[in-house]
Amino acid sequence: MTLLSASNDVAPTAWPRLSDLPRLARRHRLVFTGGGVLALVIVMALFAPMYVRDPMNMDPFKTLQPPSAAMWFGTDNLGRDVFARTVFGARLSLTVGLMVVASTALSGLLIGVIAGYHRGFDSIIMRVMDGLMSIPTILLAMALVSLAGSGLSILIVAITIPQIPSTARLVRSVVLSVRERPYVEAALCGGARAPKVLWRHILPNTIPALMVQSANICASAILTEAGLSFLGAGVSPEIPSLGNMISSSRLYLGLAPLTVFAPGVWLAVTVLAVNLLGDGLRDLFDPRLKRRR
Repeated sequence: MTLLSASNDVAPTAWPRLSDLPRLARRHRLVFTGGGVLALVIVMALFAPMYVRDPMNMDPFKTLQPPSAAMWFGTDNLGRDVFARTVFGARLSLTVGLMVVASTALSGLLIGVIAGYHRGFDSIIMRVMDGLMSIPTILLAMALVSLAGSGLSILIVAITIPQIPSTARLVRSVVLSVRERPYVEAALCGGARAPKVLWRHILPNTIPALMVQSANICASAILTEAGLSFLGAGVSPEIPSLGNMISSSRLYLGLAPLTVFAPGVWLAVTVLAVNLLGDGLRDLFDPRLKRRR
C-alpha cells in the first residue's frame, strides 16, 4: 500500500461542498440551527452602532420606563436604553468568547502537539496541566483579575488560562492516537522529517476535535465573563456587559423586570446557540455517529 492511499484511508473528514448543504441541513439540524442563531446575534452585535442608541447615555427623567417604540426594552435605573446596553453587552461577550477561543486553541494546540509527539516533555507538561485543572476556573480567574486589575485584556487572559489544560489534553490524546497509525509510520520510515509529518498528517487530524472543543470553550468563556461581571470582577460597571447589567438591575426586578430578563435571556440564547453548534459539529465530524445513521 502506498503512502498516498494509506493517507486517504484515514484522512480527516472532507469539507462539505456547496451542493451538499441542503442535505447536510436536513441531517445536521443542530449545526444550522445553532450557527444561524449565532450568526444573527453576531450580525446584530457588529452593526449595533448603526441602529441603537448610545448605551452610555443617561437620562435621569426617564428611569425605569416600560418598553416603548423608541426604547424596546425600556430603561434602567439610570435612564439608559436597556436594548442598546443588551446588544452592546452581547458584543462584549462575543468578543471575549472569540478571543478566548483563539488564544486557547493556539496555546492548547502547541502544548498538546509537543506533549503528544515528544515523549520526553509529556510527563512534565501534563503535570503542569493537571495542576491548573485542579483549580476551579472561576476562582483562578477571580484571583488573576484581583492581582492584575480589571480590564478587557486582563479578563481575556484570566479566562484563557484555566481553559488551556483541557484543550492541551484533548490535542495530546489525538496526537498520541494518530502518530501510531500506519501511514505516519510509513512517512517516517520513508525519510520524512518531523515538521513535515506534523503539518501534513497529524495537525489535520486535530482540527475536528479542536473545532468542537472551541465551541465548548466559547460558551464557557461567555458564561465566565458574565459571572465575573456579575460579581464585580469583570469590566467596569459603566461598560455594558450582560453580567453587570443583571447585577445592577436585580434590585429593580419588581419595577422593571426587563432590565434583568433581557440580558439574561440574551445570554442564555447566545450560549445555547454556541452549544448547539458544538453538538452539531461533534455529530458532523465523528465517524462513529455517521455509521449509526
